[in-house]
Amino acid sequence: MPFPYLRSNRLAGFTAMLGLAVALLPAPTMAQTPAPAASAAARANQPALLAPWGGPHGGVPAFDKVRVADFKPALEAAMTENLAEINAIASNPAAPNFENTIAAMERSGGALDRVQAVYGVWKTTLNDPTFSAVEREMAPKMAAFNDQITQNPALFKRIEAVYNAPATKKLTAEQQRLVEVNYKQFVRAGAKLDAPAKARVSAINQQLAGLFTKFSQNVLADEADSVLVLKTQKDLEGLPASLVDAAKTTATIRNSGVGVITNTRSSIDPFLTYSTQRKLREKAWRMFTNRGDNGGAHDNNATITQILQLRAERAKLLGYATHAHLRLDNTMAKTPEAPMQLMEQVWKPAVAREHEEVADMLALAKKEGAPANFKIEPWDYRYYAEKVRKARYDLDQNEVKQYLQLDKMREGMFWVAGELFNFTFVPVTDVPVYHPDVKVWQVNDKTSGKQIGLWYFDPYARAGKNSGAWMNAYRNQERLDGKAVTTIVSNNSNFVKGKAGEPVLISWTDATTLFHEFGHALHGLSSNVTYPSLSGTSVVRDYVEFPSQLLENWLDTPEVLSKYALHYQTGQPIPQALVDRINKASSFNEGFATTEFLASALIDMKLHLAGAQKIDPDKFERETLAGMGMPRELAMRHRTPQFSHVFSSDGYSAGYYSYLWSVVLAADAFSAFTEAGGPYDKAVAARLRNHVFTVGNTVDPAAGYRAFRGRDPKINALMKQRNFPLTAAKTTPGKASGKSKATKKSK
Repeated sequence: MPFPYLRSNRLAGFTAMLGLAVALLPAPTMAQTPAPAASAAARANQPALLAPWGGPHGGVPAFDKVRVADFKPALEAAMTENLAEINAIASNPAAPNFENTIAAMERSGGALDRVQAVYGVWKTTLNDPTFSAVEREMAPKMAAFNDQITQNPALFKRIEAVYNAPATKKLTAEQQRLVEVNYKQFVRAGAKLDAPAKARVSAINQQLAGLFTKFSQNVLADEADSVLVLKTQKDLEGLPASLVDAAKTTATIRNSGVGVITNTRSSIDPFLTYSTQRKLREKAWRMFTNRGDNGGAHDNNATITQILQLRAERAKLLGYATHAHLRLDNTMAKTPEAPMQLMEQVWKPAVAREHEEVADMLALAKKEGAPANFKIEPWDYRYYAEKVRKARYDLDQNEVKQYLQLDKMREGMFWVAGELFNFTFVPVTDVPVYHPDVKVWQVNDKTSGKQIGLWYFDPYARAGKNSGAWMNAYRNQERLDGKAVTTIVSNNSNFVKGKAGEPVLISWTDATTLFHEFGHALHGLSSNVTYPSLSGTSVVRDYVEFPSQLLENWLDTPEVLSKYALHYQTGQPIPQALVDRINKASSFNEGFATTEFLASALIDMKLHLAGAQKIDPDKFERETLAGMGMPRELAMRHRTPQFSHVFSSDGYSAGYYSYLWSVVLAADAFSAFTEAGGPYDKAVAARLRNHVFTVGNTVDPAAGYRAFRGRDPKINALMKQRNFPLTAAKTTPGKASGKSKATKKSK
């Protein structure tokens, strides 16, 4: 998922898996243009964070000059400067028009964009106690700043005048889109409210910003403070060599036991899959699933209750029935009914498949000597699923892993980008990075050699770094005033380092995630628009995951596997027989995967459809899941007290369904390739670039998809991929007539 920091991206609703603390509808996009001379002079003695980015490649962040102590004064100075720019636009005596109002807003705020880009990197990858203190103080201030812009009556009056002006209809399509996006976002932020209501919305936004920060810091603290100490060699039994090496390295650092399993998914999932020690699996599972739910200072339940109450109140003030209705107003789905219908129709076949998977596990467990009353518990699921996989498909994930070297998979992604997007990646060492693990590549057009952008890669887990994987943009592509500005994007992962000098081996799931996040990066790199607020991944929530979900399909193409899935010792390509077994098992365990995801997505939506009801999160989660028929053998992928997608920002709140919505689009879109000349069909790839990857938010996403596919998306391809019965596929997302809307029949 994307994790952008620039306000231009946040206009689109902040598309991050683990969102930053931002207000609901932040300030308008501001371009990466130098500040006026007077402002630059005034900043002469201020932090380097405020300076325009210099150096090669069109300018880069000066990560080597960052001091945590500088964030507060830099943010405050940049916000003050930006407010002065906005006030100048709002008080302009000339009649409002596109150029002096909408385009002027695009030109303002460069200093703040730069500071926030670096601030976001520290928040997500280098968040130590010193930075956390700054974050707690600044989050409410940044929310208040956003409200000062979106609630500025003089500014909105000018935006509204441009929106209603007959002359606007004569603008270019992109300019008209920009006017519409600005107007509607200001309205959703409360621009039409009276003064008391505006003040209350602003107070709520500031409270929420503080609560979001508290929530995310609590999860980070539980991940850092809680570990599973392995005390004897027996405790290491069954674990793959890479996890053993990582556990031993961590134990040495912590001076504790013979091995230490950290409280992150990248460590816990493989431990649950391979450890032969059932009691330790249970400890690991409980440690991971109880993050934010342990009582004490880091418990998130009361914080969640407050967040839900404030969101419900804000939605009512803004004229919406619930927070879910507010959030979905600016999506393809438009209303909660469409995604709820989609999720519920997939839920039943997913649960039915999960029951079949459990029956297979129980049969195998009893064959191995388990007692007659043995039950599969949540900490057993991955362990026995892997056993069934081996027995049924002769497929050992550890065998597959030997062919999946992180560096080779990265090279494979580059090759795919060259084939589909005509990109080439050249490593550079002339730019500063914020951590020694980070590497940088310049991205060029293969034909012309012209620079497209920069790609930063931060692959490894470490203390102070959010778990999971994400993409973010440091700078957006734009052509404002005829000046071409290239983008800077990054991918961030949490792979576990092994022994020094040895290749990092990753699982098939990890490789899929790697391609997924690279899809977001390609979305940003492909952008070819004029205005930065419409650039790259600045699209609606339930469309932004589509390009990334789509790119996952290229991992298992023969061209990638034969060239880049090479054995880490022999260098031999992965055998076709093993590939055949992988393909045969491609829909294995989809009941588990789909059910754990949908449980989180449905809980998210139901929490936010509850309106002003005061919710006890643990009780609501427990009772709602029981009412849905949640299988006892598994938990939500993200339990409520650690659901950072939803509670560390407004980002994916009432929007976690987006991953399913987008994967329907992705499965249908990949069918366009398979129906033509295959995954690398040049004509289909060109349509994909022209109508999806390059256009950002300059076109309605439903219209863009139809231009690519020639029709609205269908759910059939997804159901086929997951080997679910097609009789369950009754609706399709994204069907609309000229608007980003899904009717009851469209999903």
